[in-house]
Amino acid sequence: MTEPLGILLISGGHERAHYAFLLAAGAAAIGRPVCVFATNAGCLALAQDWSVMPDAARDEAVREAGVAGLDELRDAAAELGVRLLACDAGLRMAGLEEALLWRGVEIAGVPSFLSAIAGGQIVTL
Repeated sequence: MTEPLGILLISGGHERAHYAFLLAAGAAAIGRPVCVFATNAGCLALAQDWSVMPDAARDEAVREAGVAGLDELRDAAAELGVRLLACDAGLRMAGLEEALLWRGVEIAGVPSFLSAIAGGQIVTL
């Protein structure tokens, strides 16, 4: 099995969230186990309605440029088995309730994230 990839999403901006999901889907597509762990403002990318993220309007320009938007990337990541974790403390800091999270998102803490990647690579965005 290939080394797991952990993506730590701290930023709440569209650019970093978009790239986190691009990276997650790409790694999963080549067979790597992937876990995205969002905390603080990064949790906004795991909301059902992510349009509250700063610079969310950037998604339209991304799609107009022929690049997959955040919805498409999130769907691709889910289809490829990417595990999505929202930090329990980070949710409180972002002011998000569990009911507002996107489908399949688990609430967890740092130990769960570290266990999920089992010593694999971590990328922070």
